[in-house]
Order: sequence, then structure tokens, then C-alpha cells
Amino acid sequence: MDRIVIRGGRPLNGAIPISGAKNSALKLMAAALLTDGPLMLSRMPRLADVRFLGQLLARLGVEVEELAGARVRLHARTLAEPFAPYDLVRKMRASFNVLGPLIAREGRARVSLPGGCAIGARPVNLHLMALETLGAEIELSEGYVIASAPRGLTGARIVFPMVSVGATEHAMLAAVLAKGETVLEHCAREPEIADLAGCLNAMGAKISGAGTDTITIQGVERLHGADWTVTPDRIETGTFAIAAVAAGGRVRLEGADPEHNHALWDVLRRAGAEVTAHEGHVEIARSGPIHPVDIQTEPFPGFPTDLQAQFMALMSLADGASVIRETIFENRFMHAPELTRLGARIDVRGNEAVVRGPAQLKGAPVMATDLRASVSLVIAGLAAEGETVVSRIYHLDRGFERLEEKLSACGADIERLGEETA
Repeated sequence: MDRIVIRGGRPLNGAIPISGAKNSALKLMAAALLTDGPLMLSRMPRLADVRFLGQLLARLGVEVEELAGARVRLHARTLAEPFAPYDLVRKMRASFNVLGPLIAREGRARVSLPGGCAIGARPVNLHLMALETLGAEIELSEGYVIASAPRGLTGARIVFPMVSVGATEHAMLAAVLAKGETVLEHCAREPEIADLAGCLNAMGAKISGAGTDTITIQGVERLHGADWTVTPDRIETGTFAIAAVAAGGRVRLEGADPEHNHALWDVLRRAGAEVTAHEGHVEIARSGPIHPVDIQTEPFPGFPTDLQAQFMALMSLADGASVIRETIFENRFMHAPELTRLGARIDVRGNEAVVRGPAQLKGAPVMATDLRASVSLVIAGLAAEGETVVSRIYHLDRGFERLEEKLSACGADIERLGEETA
């Protein structure tokens, strides 16, 4: 199992290219199931999660072709048996989103429930509620969802009882081929949802309101192939921005969309960073002290839960105490004990963490517990004195493309070692 070794204390200076958004790319790949035409996706991140979903789509009969220039061609000319087994779905929760497209196109599907998640319960009941409202008959049996809609899906009004990105996207994927009009209310507003809607519209769908809390979909009989470019990854953008503030220096985030991270820019400025937004890139710099800032995670456009761990690493360096409140997931402070191994002073109380800085971080061996937690340890290692070794970095490979290469190009002393050399 690979490890990442970081020798800290070096500022970051240079440019970092931002990849396509993982959370968008996965749902765009699932959209390929809705048409017998080819879907060409550009700016696709090369990640473990993308590879896992590609394997599942291939099992379902989709031709999956990786091309040069970060492009992937998906062609569901004909589909195989609409069966998604546990051994493939369990690797990544987003795989469950093949259910809606399979019902919409094939009229039936058997898809494994995704199972547990390290950062807490993430039930799919809202997904199933949306599909049932559209007319699918749902049965749960031996860990599988068995769904059928032999006469097709029918448009409906769906009111989500709570904001859910995955359920909003799943309902969109199913409703585009439903008969009549579907209105989704109390929707998530994340940029990835607008990206999915844009791609589906390029394929012939009729979706309006994506990015607001009400989305309207006029069902169409069929979709066609299209070319689409994945939106920039706002979580990768935010992660490298936080890393630049933690390590000091000046970093230019190439290809970032500054409109996707307003909540982060606000707190970074309050923390003492200089943030300059341009069309197509963002510049981040810090030369003075880091100030404490309290945050609370919220659905978009609030502060994202996927940047909470990274921000906690930054606040361990601040010249005072900060409070971090997690409102999205109930078990998302697992990185705190690992950060304390590096010298951070963190007191977790339920869904709140009090971080008391400034800590004199010192390198140590630490272990990643989930995707975002793992990169918080890398950020702390960049600012720490001495050598930090991060193990279980397969979590990192799920969501960050060429992490060591991008940081090394800006002056970080970071490398990946195989188990035998670590």
C-alpha cells in the first residue's frame, strides 16, 4: 500500500491546474445510460472513483473508452442485463445513480444498495421516494433494489423533505425520459447539479431551474449523444487554496471557477489570506499570520462539508481559537485525532470542534480515514516541521488527481512511496 511522505516548512509558489469535478463527472457518466448515442466527456479527472464507475458501466454494456486529453467516450449502444452487483456498487456510493437511468431506459433494474459510509449514514430513501413518485415499483430484497416501470415513468411533483444533492441528481436522471412534466422542489443548488442539467440538455433534455431550489423537467421520448466539458472541481480548488494559505506563498489556481467558492473566499480573507478572483483562475497568497475564523458547514452556497477537514488543519495554525460546526454528516471529525498526532489542539464535542492555535506542528506518521480527511493531513504536513508520512492514501486517489505532482511543481517536498520503500 502506497504512502505519501511530506517534508514540511516550504512555501508554495506557482500554478496548479484544476481538474474536472469528480462529483459531477460521475453523474455525467451515468447519463450515458440514457441514450444509444455516444457521450464524449472532456476535462475528465483520472481518479479511482471514475475508474470504478467505468467498470460498472462496462458491466452494463456501455463502451467505455479513455482518450488522450482527459477525455472519455461512453457509448451505450445496447445495454446488457440491467443488473449492478454489490461487488461493484459497494466501491463507491455514486454507482447507485445508475438505477434511475436504467429504469428510465429499460423499464427495470436490479441494483445493489451501496452499503455503509465511513463518514456516517447516507441513506438512499430520498432517491427511492423520487423514483416511486415517478411511477417505479420498488422492492428491497437481500440488499438489492428491484425496480420496474414496464409502461415507463410519468412526470410528477416531488418535494424533497431535506436538501440532497444525490437525490436531486438521481431524480433528474430519471425524469428526463418520463412522460409529461416533473417539478422538483427543495432541490440542492450545487454547481454540479447545474453541470448535469447542462449536459442532459445538450443531449436533448428539457430542464430549467437547475441551480435554484425548484427544477422543472419536460420529459422527452429519447436523448441523443453529445459533447460536454466537466465543470472545474470546486473542492479541489478549495483544497489547494487552503494548502497555499497554510504553507504560505502565492499560488495561481488555473481553470478554477471563482463563482463556485464564495463562502470559502470569505473565510480565507478573514483568516488573513489574499484572494484575487479572475475569469478562469484564482490567485491565493499569504505572508502574514493566520487568524481564527468560526465556520459552519451548510449546503451550497454555504461552506462545504467537503472542505471542513482541510479548514480544520488550517485553523490549527491560527493565532487563537476557532469553532468548526459540522451540520451535514454526523461522523466527520475522524481526522481530528490524526491532526493531534501532528501537534494540533482540537477538542471535539458532538458536532462541534474547538481548535486552539497556534500549534507548532511536527511531522509524524498518520493514517487517512476518508477522502477529505486524508488531504487535511497532507495540508498539515506541508506546514509541519520535519517529515510526515500519510498512509492509506487510496482514499486520496479517489478524489485528487496527481496531487503530489501538482504540489511538487509549486515547491512542496512531497513524494509517493510504495510499501516496500516507505
